[in-house]
Amino acid sequence: MSGSQSSLRGANRALIVEAIRRYGGLTQVELAGATRLSAATVSTIVKELLAADVVEVRTTTRSGRRAQLVTLARRVGLAAGLHIGDRHMRIALSDSSHEVLVEQVLPLPHEHRVDTTLDRAALLIIDLLERVGSGLEDVVGIGIGLPAPIDVATGMISVRGIMRGWDEVHIAHVMSKRLSRPVFVENDANLGALAESRLGASRDYHDAVYVRASYGTGAGIVLGATVHRGFAGTAGEIGHVQVDPAGNICLCGSRGCLDTVVGARALIEPLRGSHGSLTLRDVIARTVQGDPGCTRVVADAGATIGYVVASLAMAVNPQCIVVGGELAETGEVLIGPMRDAIRQRVLLNQIAPLEVVPAQLGPRSEVMGALLLVLQSTDVSRHVEDVDVLAAGEVTA
Repeated sequence: MSGSQSSLRGANRALIVEAIRRYGGLTQVELAGATRLSAATVSTIVKELLAADVVEVRTTTRSGRRAQLVTLARRVGLAAGLHIGDRHMRIALSDSSHEVLVEQVLPLPHEHRVDTTLDRAALLIIDLLERVGSGLEDVVGIGIGLPAPIDVATGMISVRGIMRGWDEVHIAHVMSKRLSRPVFVENDANLGALAESRLGASRDYHDAVYVRASYGTGAGIVLGATVHRGFAGTAGEIGHVQVDPAGNICLCGSRGCLDTVVGARALIEPLRGSHGSLTLRDVIARTVQGDPGCTRVVADAGATIGYVVASLAMAVNPQCIVVGGELAETGEVLIGPMRDAIRQRVLLNQIAPLEVVPAQLGPRSEVMGALLLVLQSTDVSRHVEDVDVLAAGEVTA
């Protein structure tokens, strides 16, 4: 009987640790709901874990009331997240509670070189670690998001031409060799989908689509609370859906892809005569300021993206569509026409109407997804000892 109780207690401890790891931090009331354990059991186990330095507790506010937030102890390790976009690189460090400790954004030149970019990323990670008083030995892994389809088994871009000069590069291997840490590579829209489903706008839904509208357009699909990548990572590549059979040639080699109609070049070109030379950031800023010409091209882009997303929504039937990326900074100028186009073409669901909402994590969505990817991927390889000890009931009050 004593052995059975010990096994049950160990299993309950592991259940609580896994819930904290999954959600980054929960109050004891939330832990009881997530694990379906009694409040008394949760309270007792949290005290044991706190005494063993497995968790930390700090005061927070929930629904206007003070509560105790339970997170994994900092000693569990740090994650490094890296989002390499078309024109910028964002790097962040977090602890196992998903709290960002430090981050930095750097501009990148057009068609930046893989070796130079990865060298800068490696140096910046070391610099950020020094800022928080840590070293590479404290890092459990590095997550990298790229604006291209990724075969996660190899950490390589799976479609040629999308990022010129990055084809045939074993990105995970290159970065791992530079920093001697595990490296995980993923498509940036998939990372945005992961972050928003765990921490952001779609966290209350099992099925959701994250649309990243930026220099190019992509989608991350979450089904049953799990990111759906498809074979070799090409699921959700809506930027390469043909919308204009007579259109321009895309980077992928096809004609008239969505990216050729709503990508940065396509948005800027119609404005040259009236606005002169602009960048995508200029178009976004002027749209926010109410410039009618920039507002028009962004709204048209939103409607066109919406037509393509509607077909995706009919296929996977998500409960929620979250819109992120740089263009989402224009708010309802982009999202309003997207929502209208989607709702016009998706079957009206009287029981659960399809929600179309902005990303809650904003420009951090992708880098937060990279951090989550690390913490998920290293659960077994790095922290299995902690869970085994807990499950064996070796933590004492």
